[in-house]
Amino acid sequence: MAVSPYFAPGVLTRSMGRGPSWPGRGKDRGFRLGRNLNRLAQPGPDNCRDYETDGTAAESQVTQSVLKCKRKNKKKSVSNSQQVSLEAKAEWEPERWSEQLNNIREMRKDRNAPVDHMGAEHCFDKTAAPEVMRYQVLLSLMLSSQTKDQVTFAAMKQLREHGLTVENILKMDDKTLGQLIHPVGFWRSKVRYIKQTTAILKERYGGDIPNTVSELLHLPGVGPKMAHLIMKLAWDHVSGICVDTHVHRIANRLQWLGKETKTPEKTRLALEEWMPRELWSETNWLLVGFGQQICLPVNPRCSGCLNRDICPAAKNNLGKTNRRLSPNSPQQPCQ
Repeated sequence: MAVSPYFAPGVLTRSMGRGPSWPGRGKDRGFRLGRNLNRLAQPGPDNCRDYETDGTAAESQVTQSVLKCKRKNKKKSVSNSQQVSLEAKAEWEPERWSEQLNNIREMRKDRNAPVDHMGAEHCFDKTAAPEVMRYQVLLSLMLSSQTKDQVTFAAMKQLREHGLTVENILKMDDKTLGQLIHPVGFWRSKVRYIKQTTAILKERYGGDIPNTVSELLHLPGVGPKMAHLIMKLAWDHVSGICVDTHVHRIANRLQWLGKETKTPEKTRLALEEWMPRELWSETNWLLVGFGQQICLPVNPRCSGCLNRDICPAAKNNLGKTNRRLSPNSPQQPCQ
């Protein structure tokens, strides 16, 4: 190709930068130079324009432009893929979970499990002053950790008979407090936690309890499950799903989680990713009572469960027997 006398190698003139002209503009120099240099624009795979020219500076400039476009499109592609991944994760939900939940509601309609008449919401004095009632809710849940509802209920009854208020607990010696709450699980540690927490409430909150999860978690002896249940019972606010050992076990058995979880707190986070918020409040009492009566930790009564045909754990348990027991023994698995 003949090189124009106006062209110097390695130099990009102002006219060349304009590209091919159109009729009525630059008929002389701009148009001829653009045509003679054959500045051919072809669509690249990334919708960038790949220009060819004989000038070194022009090649460098075009190369940088192409690389910039590629990086931009790559970032956009990665961003789009991440967005699709997040949307897919948010849309995940267990198979037939709604049917399983309705079956549990049906099995719990009589409300005759221990939690229904001796749970935390039945352990405090509903006629007491609001701050006293909230304090009793807090203590009942502190005592309930690693303890059956029947034992917690009896301990709370004894405490209330001695006057369960912040002032009375601070005046009470550790030995007396221990005798009143015994035999709750880890009662010696709970005596210490109760005294420490009560002193904090007196000093920082005027005898009342905190009204946020983060502040409740700073109290000695209070964990995430307790904090969310306290928010519900004491402040009438649903801040999260209350996951105890029953909810943790049943959610894993029903495969309501993306993958198996090892702790109740991880179970709570996994459930809250997909479960509608309007169901958070009832999930705890539904599954706790269900776990106390049917979906037991050991030897679950799968044969009498309405979910036996759609529960992954029941399919594995049904048909199993304990050879050390008679076939008709009520202690047999899934009886």
